[in-house]
Amino acid sequence: MYVIELDKSVGKFPKFRSKNPNFLFGSSCFYVGQSAKIPLLRFKQHKEGYKSNSYVKRFGIRLIPEFYEKYNPIPSRKDALDLEKYLALDLRNRGFGVWFN
Repeated sequence: MYVIELDKSVGKFPKFRSKNPNFLFGSSCFYVGQSAKIPLLRFKQHKEGYKSNSYVKRFGIRLIPEFYEKYNPIPSRKDALDLEKYLALDLRNRGFGVWFN
């Protein structure tokens, strides 16, 4: 599990805004993901374009460990997928712009 801060300008994209109907432009934005890789390696892969999310590749700034460290390691892929969705929706409900798969 990992959370990446995105540049706030990602909030200008209609597709991003459509998934975040309560998003106020200027609020913090994040990408929530899960992987068998350690978060730092996965972040580097995103930025280099390897199996990357386009928002992270273009707008990814840094990892935000305080949002995910308490959950790692996650015992199973199913748990990781469930937790990814839970954390993403929790951040979205707190007023942040969030993208997840």
